[in-house]
This record gives sequence, C-alpha cells and structure tokens, in this order.
Amino acid sequence: MRQPDIEIYVKDLDRSLIEAWLSSALGAPCQWQEKGRVSRCECAGIPIVWFEKAVGKWHSLLLESANTPWADDTQCAQAVAAALNIQVRCAPGSWQEAEGDTQADNWLSVHPDGSVETIIWHTS
Repeated sequence: MRQPDIEIYVKDLDRSLIEAWLSSALGAPCQWQEKGRVSRCECAGIPIVWFEKAVGKWHSLLLESANTPWADDTQCAQAVAAALNIQVRCAPGSWQEAEGDTQADNWLSVHPDGSVETIIWHTS
C-alpha cells in the first residue's frame, strides 16, 4: 500500500547531496527556500521539506506526496542509502498515536547494501 507521504532521516549529510540525489531521482531541479533549520522546495511537483538536525545529528527529509517513485519510507530509504552510501532511518510504517510511545520508538535502519534491521530509536 502506498503511503501518503515519505519521511526518512539521514545523519550528518549536507543538503546539497540530497538535492543532487532528488534532482536525479525525480528528474527535475529543486529550488530551495530556507528559513532557519527548515528548507522547502518543490521538485517534479512534489513538495519537499528538509529539517536540519530534526533529531540530534539526524536530518529529516519529507516528501509531502503519495506521487513519488517509492511506495513507502523503506523503499525511499533504500534508494538513498544505496545512492549515497549512507545509513538511513525510517519508520516501519504509518504510526498512529493510539499505538502509544513504545511503538513510536520502533524504527528501521537501512544500510547501503539494502539490508534493513529493526532498531529502537528514542527520538524524543
């Protein structure tokens, strides 16, 4: 099932690398507008938000659309991890507040080779 948006987390990565990857993956340039730690752009009709150091040293990349080349966070994380040879984190699926804080700490760690492991990540 396709997620309504995509959100992944990358550690200590310069936004210019994500910008180049997005432009290549989506086939269109990104024109960023910066305001503090948050940058926004629209790339190939997809609204995108980059939140610098959203969780410690981890930056958030949010694609606010279901119309992406990836059906879910994991597929996008695998594409970024492979292209940039980095570790990427993402949620294992859509989290609902009714699931409680315990489930909110379950995350996926995606490695450059495409492997995925479940981790506990306390983001708050």
